[in-house]
Amino acid sequence: MARRCALTMLVGLSEILSVLALVGFSAVTLWLLARPAARMAVLMPAPRILMLAAAATALWCAALALFAPGSSQALVAQALRDLAMLGWLSATFWSPAAPMSRPLRLILRMLMTICVLTLVLGVVAHWRAGTQAESWMTPTLTFAAMIVATGGLLIVDSGVRHASAGLRMPMMAVAGGFAMLWAYELNVQLIGALTGKTASTLIALLPAVVLLMLPTYVVAAMDIGRERMRLSRTAAMRTLILIGGAAYLVLIGLTGAIARLVGGDYAELAQGASLVVALGAGGLLIVSARARAWLTVMISKHFFEHRYDYRAEWMRFTATLGQGVQGDGSEDDRNLHRRVAKALAELTGSPGALLMLPDAAGSFRVAEQWHWPVDVDADDATLSLRSAFMLQETRHIVDLDAQRRGPKGEDPAGDDLAIPAWLVGDPRAWVVVPILHFQRMIAVVVLHRPPVSRALDWEDLDVLRIAGQQAASYLAESQSQEALSEARRFDEFNRRFAFIMHDIKNLASQIGLLARNAERHADKPEFRADMVETLKISAGRLSDLLVRLAPRARGARAEAAKVLIEPILNDIAAEVRPQRELFVGCQSGLLAWGDAASVRQIVQHLVANAIDASEPGAPVQIVAVSEHGRVRVDVIDQGSGMTRGFIRDELFKPFVSTKDGGFGLGAFEALQIAQGMGGAIDVESEPGRGSSFTLWLPLADAPEGVVGGTTMMKVASK
Repeated sequence: MARRCALTMLVGLSEILSVLALVGFSAVTLWLLARPAARMAVLMPAPRILMLAAAATALWCAALALFAPGSSQALVAQALRDLAMLGWLSATFWSPAAPMSRPLRLILRMLMTICVLTLVLGVVAHWRAGTQAESWMTPTLTFAAMIVATGGLLIVDSGVRHASAGLRMPMMAVAGGFAMLWAYELNVQLIGALTGKTASTLIALLPAVVLLMLPTYVVAAMDIGRERMRLSRTAAMRTLILIGGAAYLVLIGLTGAIARLVGGDYAELAQGASLVVALGAGGLLIVSARARAWLTVMISKHFFEHRYDYRAEWMRFTATLGQGVQGDGSEDDRNLHRRVAKALAELTGSPGALLMLPDAAGSFRVAEQWHWPVDVDADDATLSLRSAFMLQETRHIVDLDAQRRGPKGEDPAGDDLAIPAWLVGDPRAWVVVPILHFQRMIAVVVLHRPPVSRALDWEDLDVLRIAGQQAASYLAESQSQEALSEARRFDEFNRRFAFIMHDIKNLASQIGLLARNAERHADKPEFRADMVETLKISAGRLSDLLVRLAPRARGARAEAAKVLIEPILNDIAAEVRPQRELFVGCQSGLLAWGDAASVRQIVQHLVANAIDASEPGAPVQIVAVSEHGRVRVDVIDQGSGMTRGFIRDELFKPFVSTKDGGFGLGAFEALQIAQGMGGAIDVESEPGRGSSFTLWLPLADAPEGVVGGTTMMKVASK
């Protein structure tokens, strides 16, 4: 009587659980249907198939509620559920870019075929024979369900191992729910097959297992965790201690039970031996530091997982840098800059990246993007010289979320990095990674925010820093090849200078003719005046040719020293006094670190360009101050100005000139000299409003007896 009452209660509980599962999966199906398609496509590869799997599970739960678990009708509905689950696994864990292996694809097709045949035959049999078909259909459907459950577990295991690094953790949870349900059903069916009796209690509790799987559908469609769920070190250590204690108690219990079965006094002996072993192990750990260290290393090595699979990530990173993913010579494979951006983005799971390279003036501009089109104007998407200096000196990987929140505590970035407003204001920008090669920043990579944002930790920073160094070697090699190509162009340019020798020959002929005429007309005042004027012009032209022909001795480079800026500016102002009015303003005692002759040559060139670009009588100004630990020399004119495109693409390029007959080497050489002294040249200009050239040089300490204040000395050259 009591047994019958218990069975009645179990059947009632199973019906209640089946109805709850039906309501739950129906609600989840409607919720998944109402979710935005674009958002679901970001969260998972196959959202619609997951919705179909939830609907098929709801239909199966309805069969459980109407016909009871284990019935032939429920097994027919289970075939539809298994078909949807297998379809979701196939679409989620494999893709055309990473296809399923041929043997596994054959197994999947066989399982789907069994599900389709089971569904069709079951529906036809129940439609034709009704309840009479249950007696002979149930064993067939049960055997088919066992095959599908076994194959489904194989598909889940292969899929998780195939794509675990690239999918969010909730996707793994859904697959785990499928595996749990199939394992439970297979266990129930195996018990019945081995014992010859139906495991009615386990079959009745099947709706409870289905309810445990329901939350995984909800979590999969929510915008949470790409990261794996991990215990903290403290919690994990305590858990391991509890598990060890439980294992010790179980071992003692088993030892005592075996000793009682054998008989004699072995029980007390076993208990005593276990106590001695436990006390000895505990004492060893307390006394020996080496034993504690060994145990800590073993636990850390075998029980804790890093964020990255370093071997797989590094192999993929180097393969992407070396030849890209395709390896077939496609555009991505040929574009090294895009490969660098892609390789760094894939390390952190970022969907896109920008790569910025230095322009001729030293500022960094967006040169390439991977899955991230730049919305701002190309002239505004830059990294200033000051920010480039600070990133190079600090080698700091910038978390832009921390920059947006503002400096807190001991943030090493602070306000000194001067990250541009367009980058801070773009919510897609997540991390700024400087690419350094032998302490010289040759590129900057901006990583796109991952689908599920997270804070950077030490492991992210270490991986990005090491990967950046590896990428820098590839970029440096590419730049060396470009420099070699440019050197060949310079060789060709030097060969062109042979034509200048023709001008020198003409000058020599002119001077020779003048010397011969002097023998006959030297006593005439008019001839002497013309001769002096001609000699001056010829000497000037010859000097210009010699200056242009003289090679710059880069091998015997002048040693850097402290250079007082004010005398240089005053001398240049005196030199150009016959040509133009020049206003000079210089901070008192301003010292730069460099070569005085090189500084003079750069400023002379900038002043000459300013005079050439200005109308006669228009003023030209030179202002020199110290700023941000560097010397800043501004040459300002009110001339015709230049466009942004010309400044960016042509101003500092060799062989580009706006002057008739010019070779386009003046600005290029000035920039090279400045960079050789550790400086740079920055330009601001607008057409019709003049130009401002800024020479940046390293700041030197003031000598004794010179007070470096902010007093400005102004000299007017008339």
